[in-house]
Amino acid sequence: MVLAQEDTPARRVPDGTPLTIPKNTFVAITQALGGNYTLVYNGQMVRVDGTDADKLGLESEKLSFPEPVDDQIHADQVWQALGTVYDPEIPVDLVNLGLVYDVRIDQDAKQVEIDMTLTAPSCGMGPVLVGDVEYRVKRVPNVKTVNVQLVFDPPWSRDMMSEEAQLETGMFY
Repeated sequence: MVLAQEDTPARRVPDGTPLTIPKNTFVAITQALGGNYTLVYNGQMVRVDGTDADKLGLESEKLSFPEPVDDQIHADQVWQALGTVYDPEIPVDLVNLGLVYDVRIDQDAKQVEIDMTLTAPSCGMGPVLVGDVEYRVKRVPNVKTVNVQLVFDPPWSRDMMSEEAQLETGMFY
């Protein structure tokens, strides 16, 4: 059990609905993977982004970028943010799992569009993963909006994983 030190943003599992855990509320941690926390709050499972863990009195995930020198969105920073989002059941980030298919940046609208998939089309954590991606990519300098599209063509397979991810998960043959 931990006591929320501040009002803490969270997303309900599995539908991703945003909510706030009020300050001075006790929550039970059920899982800590990839810097994120799955908790029980008021009888519901919720997910707290690791960058907000300090609000629960836990060590927070650091996602920092250099001070912007222009008003552009930099693709390398978007990919850096994506590399900090982990599958809730597999301790590997979405980029190394091969789940991110495309990233498009509209500099005029300050918008990032992302096509990504899931390891299985029926994965119930899809809305939570989408929320994780949106939350982290919005922290990139100059990003105003993030639109994530779940796509299932081509279907994901383990061959899309990096060799590092295959080794980490024992799927390297």
